[in-house]
Amino acid sequence: MRRSRIRRLACAAALALGAALLSPAVPSAAAAADPYQVLVFSKTSGFRHDSIPAGISAIQQLGEAQDFTVTATEDATAFTPQNLAAYEAVVFLSTTGDVLNDSQQDALKGYVDGGGGFVGVHAAADTEYDWPEYEDLVGARFQSHPAIQEARLTTEDHVHPATAHLDDTWTRTDEWYNYRSNPRADVHVLQSLDESSYSGGEMAGDHPITWCHEQQDSRSFYTGLGHTIESFADPDFRQLLLGGIQYAAGAVEADCSSTGDPDPDPDPGPGGDSAEAEAYTSSSGVQTAPHAAASGGATLGYIDDGDWAGYASLDTAGATTFTARVSSAGAGGTIEVRDGSATGRLLGSVDVTPTGGWDTFTEVTTPLTAGTGPLFLRFTGGAGALFDVDRFTLTRVPAAEDEGSSDVHLFYYPWYGTPEGPAGSWRHWQQGGHTPPASVGADLYPKLGPYDSGDIAGAVDQHMEWVQRSGAGVIVSSWWGQGSYEDGLAAGLLDAAARHGIEVAWHIEPYTGRTAASVVDDIAYLEAKFGDHPAFYRDAAHGDRNAYYVFESLRIQDWSALDAVKDTAIVLAQTTDTSKVAHFGGLYTYDGIAGATAPGWKNAGDYAKANGLVWAPSVAPGYIDDRAVPGNTTPTLGRADGASYDRQWNNALDPAIGGDPTWVSVTSFNEWHEGSSIEPAASDPPPGHGYETFEGAYGRTGAAAETAYLDRTAYWTDRFEERRG
Repeated sequence: MRRSRIRRLACAAALALGAALLSPAVPSAAAAADPYQVLVFSKTSGFRHDSIPAGISAIQQLGEAQDFTVTATEDATAFTPQNLAAYEAVVFLSTTGDVLNDSQQDALKGYVDGGGGFVGVHAAADTEYDWPEYEDLVGARFQSHPAIQEARLTTEDHVHPATAHLDDTWTRTDEWYNYRSNPRADVHVLQSLDESSYSGGEMAGDHPITWCHEQQDSRSFYTGLGHTIESFADPDFRQLLLGGIQYAAGAVEADCSSTGDPDPDPDPGPGGDSAEAEAYTSSSGVQTAPHAAASGGATLGYIDDGDWAGYASLDTAGATTFTARVSSAGAGGTIEVRDGSATGRLLGSVDVTPTGGWDTFTEVTTPLTAGTGPLFLRFTGGAGALFDVDRFTLTRVPAAEDEGSSDVHLFYYPWYGTPEGPAGSWRHWQQGGHTPPASVGADLYPKLGPYDSGDIAGAVDQHMEWVQRSGAGVIVSSWWGQGSYEDGLAAGLLDAAARHGIEVAWHIEPYTGRTAASVVDDIAYLEAKFGDHPAFYRDAAHGDRNAYYVFESLRIQDWSALDAVKDTAIVLAQTTDTSKVAHFGGLYTYDGIAGATAPGWKNAGDYAKANGLVWAPSVAPGYIDDRAVPGNTTPTLGRADGASYDRQWNNALDPAIGGDPTWVSVTSFNEWHEGSSIEPAASDPPPGHGYETFEGAYGRTGAAAETAYLDRTAYWTDRFEERRG
């Protein structure tokens, strides 16, 4: 039947072409084609989407309008060669888990091999994990998703009937899937996601979301859209769905040849490897346990004390965090993460407490010491069944360059103190009337706790390690004048920075008595005292001059004294008002909120370029300071799980908005009062104080979220370096 239908379509197309020579009104190939039948299958053995009834209704309405008949079923016995022969296309509508037995899988495979079309919608990618051929059919398997949110899609094909009606970009709300592999090498990508437009994208900047491909003698179409009920009332989405069904059924022709290989050196977003726990390569004692509520419909189960599972394809090198989805109606126990063998080096461990049922899941996480060999999980606990492990993730340190970018600068604050440290008392942590260490003047709580900036071998060395991880090559150290507390710590800070390949520029604050002349004197002082230090920042692209950001530069009207140092120093004014930058060597913004709208950025950047100045707009992950400044609820900028940071970076790097920066400055590494820090915040801060955490940032949870903003900075730093060529 399918082959005869293709012949009839060819005749219909020929008739339509002939009609084109006789009449200006030409019916489409779909309109000229014979009526046909489509099977919609929506069986689930895992998560069930409440949008399924709306999806069935929408496809039925499309069929009535476009002359195809729709049969909807959740009965897998419909998958026989005889029954499938009646249909031109089969639609998997948000199916989940294991929905077909072996004979039914064979029937679907034979149907597709013989020319039958396949359409996958949304959770169709979260289906049939134990059937390798299914991944080839759908194109890629589901890995994870962040919260439902708005995102921007890019239309890559304006000819295919599924996407021909769409503009270059399309902004809509849905649940945005990450996939275990990038399908681009094997499929024809129709739409991709702009990962900078939302939080939680984990496909390294190349994120196909709708695609098609030839499958044997047949055609396959998949879209990751369609989680929400509202999707199926959206005319644009309905047209996309219709075009996919028509293509799969052979009612219209389209080019679905492979788009080509994905970027061989993909963008390093927040890194990690995920796996189904039951996909072990070696084991002792454990078995696969079917569970409808589990990812993939199964877990690693029947776990007793001393059992273990090995994963030859997962390397522990660079792993920083282990996170697992677990359930337990048994005794509970401990997961040990080991290196190379079941008795190898212990990298970390996490307790699993009973959850109340084998289908009641929770997430556990633990930091890891990086290993060198394959991953092994060993299980310990009491007698009997302990717990099940569903799916787990190893979070890794993103690949870093040997040197950080000298064009990305992080504002750094060495002004904190503790009674036990060199300060001899609390400094800054008590701001807002707080009593450290449990209560500090910040809406986030540092991973290191309230530390002393004079703890060079401890806190500061750890800071420099984190700065290195962020991909930034320069910190801009807050400096409050000659003889100040910060000045006294500068030598140790420079030493720590040098140990990690970081350089130090200076943020000259509005200390008492600051004038243009005193700033010139400060520059001479810092140059004389630290200018020979290997960590003293000099910009090779601008005559090896050092850099000084002047906070609140508008407090002083006449800066003509700076002319004395213009050949040796780059001094930046904090403004976008180009009438206020005479005698300066550049401009920056600092404001942790303004980057969300980038007011005046384009004009400032254009002015800087035309006049040989440095332009260093500032981006920030958010801003909230009502614990440091009680009662202050404005201005604030929520982090939005990373969306705010991405928006500001995107503004900075868009020449039409950001004005083509020379440098990008980040507000900040560790200004805790303002809540603008990218320094890791504790995922388990002292209770009872209302602290926020980084939970949910870029789809991360628990301890894995603590470094989310460091790793996202590395991602954007790479984007900036690529753009600069």
